[in-house]
Amino acid sequence: MVAYVVIPGIDGSDEQHWQSRWEARWGAAAARTAPASWSEPDLSDWTAAVQTAYESVAGRDRQVVLVAHSLGCWAAAHWLEQARPEGVAAFLVAPPNPRGPAFPARAAATFLDPPIRPLPCRSMVVASDDDPYCDAPAAASFARGWQAELHLVTGHGHINSGSALGDWRTGRELLDGLVDA
Repeated sequence: MVAYVVIPGIDGSDEQHWQSRWEARWGAAAARTAPASWSEPDLSDWTAAVQTAYESVAGRDRQVVLVAHSLGCWAAAHWLEQARPEGVAAFLVAPPNPRGPAFPARAAATFLDPPIRPLPCRSMVVASDDDPYCDAPAAASFARGWQAELHLVTGHGHINSGSALGDWRTGRELLDGLVDA
């Protein structure tokens, strides 16, 4: 059995975002993080929110998959480094480049220099070749540092609601491949 922890980026994911659509389909098998600092992100608050969501779905004989988008990728990586849970996989979509020119200033105080170390679990980074928050070489560098598989997509921007992906079938196939590995 698989459970999912949905970790959106700044301000959460609206109902048109692929994360929200997937979460609705998963029902009780999913938990969404709920940091108090959605709009003014604080890494320790976001990490604590990952822990709370994880605890709400983790159980014996249950694999947990972190499904993170944007700034949520950094919260997931930080939590994984601290918690080092067993039976977890990480699906990291469109991590923004903290050193890039478009990185949100409101997140810079605590997210600016996150460590990029090997993650203690199977993981995949999905990035777009035209993401305004992270170019392909930076995404590839994050994947190498995390020792995650990299899957580069073409022309999906920040892979969010603005990308008009609907249920994002390709993403779901990538996620299923990670879970089945």
